Amino acid sequence: MSKALRNIAIIAHVDHGKTTLVDAMLKQSGTFRANEQVADRVMDSNELERERGITILAKNTAVFYHDIKINIVDTPGHSDFGGEVERALKMVDGVMLLVDASEGPLPQTRYVLGKALEANLPPIVVINKIDRPDARAQEVLNEIYDLFIDLDAKEEQLEFPVLYTNAKIGTASTDAKVAGEDLQPLFEAIVKTIPPPKGKTDGPLQVLVANLDYSDYLGRIAIARVFNGTLFTGEDVVIAKLDGSFHKTKITKLFSFSGLKRVDITETELGDIVAVAGVEGITIGETITDADNPKPLPHIAIDEPTIAMQFMVNTSPFAGKDGQYVTSRNLRERLAKELLTNVSLRVEDSDSPDIFKVAGRGELQLSILIEMMRREGYELMVGKPEIVTKHIDGKLVEPIEKLTVDIPETFIGVVIEKIGTRKGQMEKMTNHGYGRVRMEFKVPSRGLIGLRSELLTDTRGTIVMNSLFAGYTEWQGDIPHRPTGALVADRNGLTTAYALFGLQERGELFLGPGVDVYEGMVIGENSRDNDLDVNCVREKKLTNMRASTSDDAIRLVPFKNLNLEQAIDFIADDELCEVTPKTLRLRKKILQANRRPRRYATPED
Repeated sequence: MSKALRNIAIIAHVDHGKTTLVDAMLKQSGTFRANEQVADRVMDSNELERERGITILAKNTAVFYHDIKINIVDTPGHSDFGGEVERALKMVDGVMLLVDASEGPLPQTRYVLGKALEANLPPIVVINKIDRPDARAQEVLNEIYDLFIDLDAKEEQLEFPVLYTNAKIGTASTDAKVAGEDLQPLFEAIVKTIPPPKGKTDGPLQVLVANLDYSDYLGRIAIARVFNGTLFTGEDVVIAKLDGSFHKTKITKLFSFSGLKRVDITETELGDIVAVAGVEGITIGETITDADNPKPLPHIAIDEPTIAMQFMVNTSPFAGKDGQYVTSRNLRERLAKELLTNVSLRVEDSDSPDIFKVAGRGELQLSILIEMMRREGYELMVGKPEIVTKHIDGKLVEPIEKLTVDIPETFIGVVIEKIGTRKGQMEKMTNHGYGRVRMEFKVPSRGLIGLRSELLTDTRGTIVMNSLFAGYTEWQGDIPHRPTGALVADRNGLTTAYALFGLQERGELFLGPGVDVYEGMVIGENSRDNDLDVNCVREKKLTNMRASTSDDAIRLVPFKNLNLEQAIDFIADDELCEVTPKTLRLRKKILQANRRPRRYATPED
C-alpha cells in the first residue's frame, strides 16, 4: 500500500459547486503563492466551460495535506458526459458526493452515485451552499440516505461522514449549525475515509489509461493510474490494445501532478495518477504493461449513445466565406481527433463521402462538439437529431429517459400537458412546501428533443429540468415535432426593413434588416402549419406621389435570435442548420422552391 496517497473523485449534479470547492482546496493547501492571481473555477479551463458555468471534461489535480498527496478528479455533472464520469471512477479509491443544501439530490447525483456504489467506492457526503437562505440541510441529508437505500447501498457504504460546506468562502464543518473556519475537517475526512491505493510495487506492471491529452511537442499524452508495479522513464513496455493485440513502445517522459502543474518524474509511485508521453497510438481503456509478462486490466465499459446527428460539408451558396476548414477531409480529421478523447462518441461513414453520422449521449454533448468546432474555424451543416434504436427479441426498442422537473406550482398544468403530448408518463410528484414542485416522468429520448426551450418559455424561465438514461422501451409511436411551418426566402439579397415589416404578422422572424440571405434559407417560423416562400429583400418603390401615410416609421418587432441548441431543436426533417464561425443559418435541404415538395399538413399527419 502507498500510505501517503489518496485518490478521490468529486461527483455531483451540475451547478452544485464541485469546481468551486476544488478551487478552495487548491488555495488552502498552499498550491498557489500568496500573491498569485488565480481565476475563479480554475479547473474549468475550456472556454465553453467558463462561459456556460459547467464542467464538460473530467480533469485531475493534486493537493498536499501535511505529507499526504490527494489526487482529485473533477467530473462533469451532466449525464451527456457520462463517458467522462465512468473513466474518472476507474482512477480513484473513493468519492466525495457533493449536494446542494437547498436542491437536494437530483437525477445526475443519482447517476454518478449509482456508478460509484457499483464500483464499491467509499463515499464522503458534503452538503454545500449551506449559506443559502433556503438551505434545508437536515431534509437534504434524509433525502441522501433515501437515495443510498434506493440504490441498494451496502451496510458499510451507509456509514459515511457528513460535512457541511460553503465552497465559495472555503469553510467546512461537521455540524450544520456551526460555521467552519477552513476546509481542515474536509481534508481530515478524506485522509480517514478514503483508503490508500492497493497493489504491489514489485508486482507485474499494470497502468490503465483513463484519459488523453495532446501536446504539440510531446504528441499524445496518456493520463493513467498505476495499479501495480513501477514504470520508469526510458523503459521498454507493451501496450495491451483494445482488440487484444500487443504493441511494443518506449516511455520517453513521465509526469506527476502537483496543483495544476505537471512535474517531471523518472519513476512512478504505486496508485499515483501520472501522465505518460511517447506512447503514440494509445487510446482510453488500454493498459501499459510488462514487455516480458503482459497482464492487461479489464476495459472501461461506457454507456451506449442514444442520439445521432448527421454532420456534413457546407454546400450553401455562402459556403467557405467564414470558415478556415470546409472540406470533408477536414471534417473527418476533426471527428477522428475527437474520438481519441471522447469515448462516449461514435462516428460512422454514410453512403456519401461528405456526410458523417455522429452519435452521442445527448443533444447537449453533440451541440458542445459543434460549438467547439465552429470556434476552431470549421464550417459544417447538421441535420435534425435522430434517436438510435435497436432490435431486441425481434421488437423495435428506443431509449427512454427519467426526466425530473422543478417548477413553481402555478405551471404544473402546462408542464404535464406538454410532456404528455411527448408520450411522457408521470411517476412521482413532490411538493417541497415553498412554492415549488418536483415531478418525475419517464419520457422517450425523442420526446426530449426541443422540450427544454419550449418549457423555459412556458414557465418564464423558472423550470429546472434534468434527464437521465433509464434503459430501453418498446417503440412508443409517433411524437409530434413542430406544429408550424417555416418562412423561407425565395431569392438572394439583403433583407430590408420594409419587406420584414410586411412579413412579421405572418409569424416570428429569426433575423433583422441588412442580413445576406439566399433562396431556400429559413428566415422565420410561420404561424400556420405550412411552409411559405416569401420575398424578404423587397425594397419600397419610389414614386413622385406623396401620401399622408408614405413616411410613417417602420416599427419592427424584435426578432428571435436562435442559439445553437434552439436552432437544432427547431429544424424539421427537410431542414438543416448551417454552422460557421460567425453565423448560424437555417435552410431547406433542397434550396430551389420549384424542386422542393410542398409541406401542407393533412388530417392524417
